Amino acid sequence: MATEKLKEFRTTVNDEEMLRAYNANFEAHKVGITTQQSAQYYTKWARTGAYDQDILQGKIYNGPQIAGAALAKHFPSNRDDVSILDVAAGTGYVAEELLKHGFEVIDALDPSEGMLEVARTKGLYRKYICEFLTDRTAGLQEDEYDCCVVSGGMGEGHIPCSGLYEMIRVVKPGGLVCIVMREEYLSYVEDYKNKLEPLMSQLENEGKWRRLSREVIPNYSFNKNGIIFKYEKCKD
Repeated sequence: MATEKLKEFRTTVNDEEMLRAYNANFEAHKVGITTQQSAQYYTKWARTGAYDQDILQGKIYNGPQIAGAALAKHFPSNRDDVSILDVAAGTGYVAEELLKHGFEVIDALDPSEGMLEVARTKGLYRKYICEFLTDRTAGLQEDEYDCCVVSGGMGEGHIPCSGLYEMIRVVKPGGLVCIVMREEYLSYVEDYKNKLEPLMSQLENEGKWRRLSREVIPNYSFNKNGIIFKYEKCKD
């Protein structure tokens, strides 16, 4: 399915910049890629300086603006005191948007050394944690953050369904988990198809969190729809 999507995109889009970016992004999401391979690819992509050139925020990839607006709506005041974990932080696009909205306490989590190297040069984060999001990430404490946000971290060889457990663990009771991703991944990424949303519902039924909203939004990336999931961690 992913290969078919690539062929379809190449035949319908004439913008050379977007085609170059889509091809590069496809390599990070190709079928069968492992999380380790994906992290290595992102490191190479970032260290050449091509990542920030290819993923032209505001034209090709709008996830960070969408995530920033979603968090700003949820936290209408005292944003400078809200602690946020930016999962799959990359080179810092989400943090740039959060800072515009007045958020100040932001930590980065990303398994790609190269991506975090670029983020460090921008001085966006309080902490830089180079680890994979697993069911228990070593560098993260339980009930540590007011919010966990993910934009661009879902896909083939990216955050597994089991990552939801860790998102819930590190957020304080009453805190927010916000996931922004490409909608079509729900239907053709094998790790998510008939698995991700059922797990979300299971966790809600178990009293781990409750859904605040599920919203499909246009033009998330490469003119494709995105989807925003917002969950509140249940209080004991």
